[in-house]
Amino acid sequence: MDTSAKVAIIGAGLTGLTTAFYLKKAGIRFCVFEKEKRVGGVIQTVSEDGFTYEKGPNSGVISFPETVELLEELASHCSLEIANQLAKKRLVWKGKKWHELPSGLWGGISTPLFSWYDKFRILGEPFRSKGTNPNERLDQLVLRRLGKSFLDYAVDPFVLGIYAGDPSWLVPRFALPKLYNLEQKYGSFIGGSIKKAKEPKSERDKKANRDVFSIKGGLSNLINALQTEIGTENIRFNCDELTVSKETNGTYSVKNGSEDLGTFSKVVSTIGGHAVPSVFPFLAEEKAEKITRMKYAKVVQFSVGFRQWKGIPVNAFGGLVPWKEQRGLLGVLYLSTSFTGRAPEGGALFSVFMGGLRKPEIYDMPENELVEILAREFSAMMGLEHFNPDLLKIHRYAHAIPQYGPESEEKLEAIAVLENEHAGLILAGNVRNGIGMSDRIKQGKEIAENIRITI
Repeated sequence: MDTSAKVAIIGAGLTGLTTAFYLKKAGIRFCVFEKEKRVGGVIQTVSEDGFTYEKGPNSGVISFPETVELLEELASHCSLEIANQLAKKRLVWKGKKWHELPSGLWGGISTPLFSWYDKFRILGEPFRSKGTNPNERLDQLVLRRLGKSFLDYAVDPFVLGIYAGDPSWLVPRFALPKLYNLEQKYGSFIGGSIKKAKEPKSERDKKANRDVFSIKGGLSNLINALQTEIGTENIRFNCDELTVSKETNGTYSVKNGSEDLGTFSKVVSTIGGHAVPSVFPFLAEEKAEKITRMKYAKVVQFSVGFRQWKGIPVNAFGGLVPWKEQRGLLGVLYLSTSFTGRAPEGGALFSVFMGGLRKPEIYDMPENELVEILAREFSAMMGLEHFNPDLLKIHRYAHAIPQYGPESEEKLEAIAVLENEHAGLILAGNVRNGIGMSDRIKQGKEIAENIRITI
């Protein structure tokens, strides 16, 4: 560990590692502190019996140019893999079958997902007044602009796929800022999308093409590349009793239990909001409590593999199950369709999700009950006579996905106040600025640049 380091980074997930990568490029000394014995946070790829599966996120979306730029800089260690073109096809369950989520005008007219009333009503969407409540919930926004069937069979499954959340809780200004800004800036989702598409883009902005991506061989190869560039000597593992205290001279002392780990002029926190008070006990309780109040979706993820696939054709990115359908699954991703080398030839690999914000009790179910639900629902929805997978792994996440709900404004205000009161402290990670991989990369790079300017 570098005892002359100026910056402490708490957490070796994607945000922390990206921050460290760009600090090193800038010649700024740092140390990363991680509670586990490995880096990557929830990102972890496993290869087993011919299958390559993810224990955390399965893919990302190239939402910002920073994602492409980071991968270009790591090209000697890992390779970007864009999802198969079939991944552009998304399915939604309604009734007793999967339906393709329409992407064009004719598909929108002919699909059975939406009611004829809402299909005609959407013609008036560009002419409706924009909302005036900045904290309007997502379901209210969609009902106002699009209609009930669009909420039930487009937006609700979309939210389940991203947040495992509830449209009646999420606030678009924080959870889906691009959607919120379409209405606020242009007055309409449809009109705004058309106008935005016509706006000139710089060559750099064109890199953010919204492609679904992974890394060849799995996302752990991205993490391994970052660790190699950062240097393992700059990472301290097994810090499961980590605390940060503020000294009278304004610096920050880091300890793991009773062991002193150094003093730093800046501290970057990338840990979950629920862990902030225990790691930073000097923060004002009433302010820290506004960060810990943030809800998290509890999710159970299954990796399910078949050496010979005998179910329905898996020629899409996957399928999502609207809450209205009241099934046992949130969704199914067809990973071996989207990315290479995920299953043996002729086989298939799936990632299946249960639980979410509206079914938190699923998280605590015994394994045999979870497998019983999985077998029944997966077989019925994927066309299997018998559920006999060659690979079945269960991953549980108590704090899987933060929910940017109505408490978000107070949370962000509290973060701003705390950072202002404690110069050199940066409270980051997915407590703010988005939950996707591209969000984490963008935030990490911006943090490093701000430190470079101010240190």
